[in-house]
Amino acid sequence: MHTQISAEQYDSWSEEQCAGIEVVDGMVIASPSASKRHNRLAQILANALDAVAGPDWNADTDFDVRPQDVPLTNRRPDVVVYRAETIDLTPTRPEHVLLVAEVVSPGSETTDRIVKVDQYAKAGIPFYWRVEQAATGVPLVYTYVLDPAANAYRDGEIFTGVIKAAAPFSVTVDLGAV
Repeated sequence: MHTQISAEQYDSWSEEQCAGIEVVDGMVIASPSASKRHNRLAQILANALDAVAGPDWNADTDFDVRPQDVPLTNRRPDVVVYRAETIDLTPTRPEHVLLVAEVVSPGSETTDRIVKVDQYAKAGIPFYWRVEQAATGVPLVYTYVLDPAANAYRDGEIFTGVIKAAAPFSVTVDLGAV
């Protein structure tokens, strides 16, 4: 029998215990280690976003976001852009997050394309990016913008091999060499 965990239980765990897992509706979901290519792509994106974020925003990888407390849902997006003054608040709350990005890996397609999109939209996170690697090896970046009235994302632009950040950012990153 599986038992749901609470936010208090999760918060009592060490960083090592929380690494590599997410919690969805109170159930612990173990995530397999991402590939080096996956991690590299996420790091390039985070570095580019952080470079243009200014003093009010940070961009990081391996950062917890808690869309809801009951039942507990705790996600670890590949890249998070969040308010700089909240760097020490763990986990990060949706109201402190501007953008989350997920790099799709084999096995995470449905979660990244459907489940997380819905969860992040319902949590009110303004921007969602999904990064996929095409058969050619050149990344495709699908951008989504929150429609607050519908509590859902609407499609934004699609970029191939180059990332251009959504407002208020302005950045171009060539990901073709990842």
